[in-house]
Formats: sequence, structure tokens, C-alpha cells
Amino acid sequence: MKIGFVGLGHMGAPMARNLLKAGHSLVVYDVVQRNVDALKAAGAAAAQSAARAADAAELVITMLPSSPHVKTVYLGMTGFWRALRPT
Repeated sequence: MKIGFVGLGHMGAPMARNLLKAGHSLVVYDVVQRNVDALKAAGAAAAQSAARAADAAELVITMLPSSPHVKTVYLGMTGFWRALRPT
């Protein structure tokens, strides 16, 4: 299963690393490029937006700091809603 992971800060990065260690395939996105680069070096694929992370995955996990960030990631111009598809 390919997992999209958005939010690679203090909590998200360790969680994403644990998923990689457990053998999961990750596509990651964060607004801080060095956070994405660190996970890419650990074996994750990088996405250019939250929507692209969602589009490339079967399941998406977000670890975001506050409500405005959640709203942007889910509903913003490059948010998940652009990647939604029927199940």
C-alpha cells in the first residue's frame, strides 16, 4: 500500500520514518523542503503538493500543527480535494 504523508515536522517526520522502517511505501509533502529532502533520503518519494501526495497514494495521513494548516491542505488550491476520486 502506498501511503501519502503530509506534515513532516516534529511529530510527522518520526512517524513517517517508522512507516518506512516497517516497509511501507511513502510519498511525502511538507511546506519545508528540507523536511521532504530528509524523508526522500530515507527512501520516501517526494510530492510537489498535498494534492499530488494524495493522488499518488491509496491512504493519506496528515500531521499538521493547527486548524488553518488543515484547512489549507484539505481545501486549498493545491489541497486534497483536487485529488479525490470515487471509491
